[in-house]
This record gives sequence, C-alpha cells and structure tokens, in this order.
Amino acid sequence: MGFLIGIDSGGTATKAAVIDPQGRTLGTAARNVQVLEPHPAWSERDMDAMWRDTCAVVREALAAAHLSGDAVDGIACTGHGNGLYLIDAAGQPVRHAINSTDQRAADIIRTWQAEGLDAHVLPLTAQSLWAAQPNALLAWLQTHEPQSLAHASRLLMAKDYIRFRLTGIAAMEETDMSATSLMNVPEGTYDDRLLAWFGIPDVKRLLPPLVKSAEICGTVTPAAAAATGLRAGTPVAGGMFDIDACGLASGCVDERQLVMVAGTWGNNQYIARQPLIDRDLFMTSRYCMPGWFLMLEGSPTGAGNLDWFAREFLGDTQTLLAQAGEGSLFAWADRTVEQTPLNLDTPLFLPFLYGSNLGHPAQACLLGMKGRHTRADVLRAVYEGCIFAHNRHVRRLYAFRAPPATIRLTGGAARSAVWAQMFADVFQVPVEIPAGQELGALGAAIAAAVACGIYPSLEEAVRGMTRIERTHVPDPERGALHAARYTRYSEACRQLRPFFTA
Repeated sequence: MGFLIGIDSGGTATKAAVIDPQGRTLGTAARNVQVLEPHPAWSERDMDAMWRDTCAVVREALAAAHLSGDAVDGIACTGHGNGLYLIDAAGQPVRHAINSTDQRAADIIRTWQAEGLDAHVLPLTAQSLWAAQPNALLAWLQTHEPQSLAHASRLLMAKDYIRFRLTGIAAMEETDMSATSLMNVPEGTYDDRLLAWFGIPDVKRLLPPLVKSAEICGTVTPAAAAATGLRAGTPVAGGMFDIDACGLASGCVDERQLVMVAGTWGNNQYIARQPLIDRDLFMTSRYCMPGWFLMLEGSPTGAGNLDWFAREFLGDTQTLLAQAGEGSLFAWADRTVEQTPLNLDTPLFLPFLYGSNLGHPAQACLLGMKGRHTRADVLRAVYEGCIFAHNRHVRRLYAFRAPPATIRLTGGAARSAVWAQMFADVFQVPVEIPAGQELGALGAAIAAAVACGIYPSLEEAVRGMTRIERTHVPDPERGALHAARYTRYSEACRQLRPFFTA
C-alpha cells in the first residue's frame, strides 16, 4: 500500500500527517510557529526555522505511523495564503517571511482605495485589496526595503517555499496565486496590467511558473531526503492554498456545500463553475478542481481571539491543570463554556483583535460587563463572538447563493464539540464535522494521491478519502437567543464606529 504525506504550513503551526489511500490518518506531528513582531503592525517568521520545523514534523509523523520514508508514494503541501516569501538566486531567504496577518502596508491599501484602484482592478483580480497581499507588500518593500527586492530572484507563497526546499524547483501553484491580486483570476494567468496598475512592474521577473494542485512538480532531492527521512525521488505535487485543502477534505466537490474554516481566520466558502466578481464579496479565487472557482468571505476574526484570551487570562488555570494532570486548557475551556448559562445579558465580545470584517478599522471590545459576571461568562462570549463574525460573512454570501441544507465546519473550532454545537445553534442548520485529525494535510494528501496515480481525479479522491465524523443538530430555543444577541452585536458594531481608530 502506498502512503501519502500532507504538510500544512499554517500561520500558527507547521504540521505533517501520514495518510493512507482511504484517507485514514496514521501519524501526525506539529510544531508551533514563532511569530516575530520586530515593529508594531509587523508579523514575520524565520524561513530557515520554518524548514527545520517541517523536517522535524515529517520525521515525527513517520515515526508516529511506524513507517519509513520508503513507504511514501507521494507528498503535497498546503499553507496559509498571501504574505510574502522571497528567495535569492541561490535559493536562500532574502529576509524573514511576512505573514498573512501583517499590517505594515495598510496605508498603501488606503491610498489605492482612495484612488479607486480597488474597483479598477476588480474585473481581473476578483477580490478585495488588503494589507498582507503580496502586491501591497511588494509596493511597501519597493519604497522601504529596495535592497530586498534587488536581491530577490523568486516570489513564493508559504507552501510553495516548502515545496521548493523539498524539490529544488521554484514554482507557484495557481490556487495560492489566484488569491494575491497578482493574477487574472478568470483567465488563470499572470497579467502585466496588474503589475503596472500597482506600480510594481519590475516584479514580473520574480514570478515563477504556474503549476496545478495535482501536478507532479518535482521529486525529493537527496539533501531534502536526508533532512526529512523521506526517500529521494519521491514525487511532490503542487499542493494548494489551505482554504482549498480544507474544502477538499470536507468533501466540497459541487455547489451544494458551504464550508467554514474556523481557524486563525474565520473563512466561509463555496464553489461554482463561474467566477463571481462583485465588490461586496471578499474574494473569488481558482479552486483546486479544474474548471471551478472558490467564493470566500473571511477575516482574521477567528480562533486567534481565543488563543489570545487563553494566553493573557488563563495562564494560572493552565498551570493548575498541568499540576493536577487534568487535561488540556482548551478541554477545560469547553467544559467551562458548556456549564455556563447563556442569557440575553451575557457579555458580548467583538473579535477584532487582529482585524475586522466591518469594512473599516475596528478594535476588539467586551461589552455589557456586570459585577456578577465571571471569567467563564467572558470565555463564552469569546466563543460566541467568533461565530458572530462568521455570521456576518455568511449573510454576505447569501446575497449570491441560497442557504445550504448543512454546513461543514473545519479548523480548530471543529475539534470542540461545544463550539461546533454553538455554530449549529447560531446558524440553525445541521453542522457536519469532517473526519480527520489535520484536514489541511488531508486535503494536500488528496492532491498527492491524484498526482501519483492512486486516483484518477480530485473528485474521485475526495469520494474515496473523506467522510463525515459527526453531526450537530441545532437547538431552536438557543438559536432564538443567539439571534437576539446577534442583533445587539450588530448594533454595537454600528454604534461604536466613531470610537474605532485606524
């Protein structure tokens, strides 16, 4: 039996999974990403450390599966989109990578919007402009770090950089590229007009050849084999943007599904045969299945808010749990939320620590606190606030499509039965949780399975490698209470606008 490895280079963790041709996970490993913040609004990572972590998790996943690299037939990578990864002619990092939560180019975006450039480029890009896209970051480097651009030879995305380190071949996979505003999305090609309009025409020399998700893009080099424990010569597929990987692993192969990725970003997506180009939609990109497009509404209003709350306010609890051997902090958080009643006057949390989805700058807020409220009430408010941010996005999607019969939920929130049930109660449709420990890695492995001939197409691979693990049925009474609270949440967002700062 040929096994597969999916690598997921996310914004908060680097993960690998060994997966069999039926989609069963045999071994996983993960390393947290060290986010570097050398200046306010900057978010970076060390690219060499990223590669070392990738090598480590591949070795550890193989060990967990009790397999050697010789048992692996194919590999593919997924990762966070946007940000910026630059290498020089020798394949070395030019500078630290820039993450997709970076905000240094926010002024450039505001200038482009004031000039009407966002509307001008929309027929080609099919998406909003935002600060961590490569176009804005390249424009920022052109002004503030021209030496970095001068030394750069290739522009890559996160997973493309890992594929480069595995194979020695620099290529840009099209689902990732189609989310950068540097591609003509309807045509699926680079377009010199975009570079000219963004004022970065010299960047053309940095753009690598485009490849498909399930296309073999090279093989593992002897050096990469020595570092990872893989077999030299193992085929490596193009892979895909992490939203596509989660879509595949959720069984998203036609227009019926609505997939939510509740991770660092709260993403909400569906696919269709025709691209949707509308300034009220956050993004249309090319899906990993040929001939399909992915429509997405999302923002960094997701589980990163819970991570922050846990780090800043639950450290003592984590210490006590560790001392008592009573499990993880997030399992404790689930139990606490489940045992805490929801009332109309439970505090409201606006989950804007890392950005908003209001169409203007906004900051996180905790509203409605009273002396009788406890840390448990605030924790419940954080869970709910992240879902309300999803709700705002989904209501935008419903302007373009009918509500689905079910929702498929992935990401960190899907691992929490309590949080997933809250999603079902808010949206009042059944919420299905796809099987798999690491869905991003599973989506990548599906592409690898097609690339190395185990399945003839991505559609067939999805049918053979995915399934639903559990379903959460909505509670109408709790749904009515959440609906009333969402009305208050929306009104708070509107009324607080004069107090928000850029």
